[in-house]
Amino acid sequence: MADLLSTILVTYSLLTVIRWWIDWLDERWIVLALAGTVIPDLTRIDLLLDARTVEQAVGVPFTYAPLGSLGGVVLVSAIVTLAFARRHWRRVYPLVLTGGFVGLFVDGLRIFADGRAGFYLYPVWWRPPTPGLFVSADPRVLVVTAALAAGIFAVDRFVIEESPGSSSP
Repeated sequence: MADLLSTILVTYSLLTVIRWWIDWLDERWIVLALAGTVIPDLTRIDLLLDARTVEQAVGVPFTYAPLGSLGGVVLVSAIVTLAFARRHWRRVYPLVLTGGFVGLFVDGLRIFADGRAGFYLYPVWWRPPTPGLFVSADPRVLVVTAALAAGIFAVDRFVIEESPGSSSP
């Protein structure tokens, strides 16, 4: 769970900084990217609904693994985008996709026992090498990302919004 929260904080930090240059990108749009960071972790739905149960219900081999990959992020982002009014699709899809890509990128930086990341490039069955920067359960990662997000939040609220010419409400 700490790695998911860390990924959300990284995505918030990244998009808040990008927001300083893109006028239409406000908090309500950033939330869509934060939701997108959850897409690679949809593979954990197996904890609630076993893949074998789905396999028996539909009668074909089934796995949740592709949801936590590049192909899964692209597909689920498109499905999420369809839930919005058509006039918002050009903003929703890239934001949800960005969140999913950040999630995959951060997941790819974790330590894996064999030195290779997961099958994040699905449908390409190649496992790229990982730099092995952190263990997902390490609380120091959460502390660092929380400090980064808090610093960017403070700059956003007290420096950027207070600057002359800012369009704060």
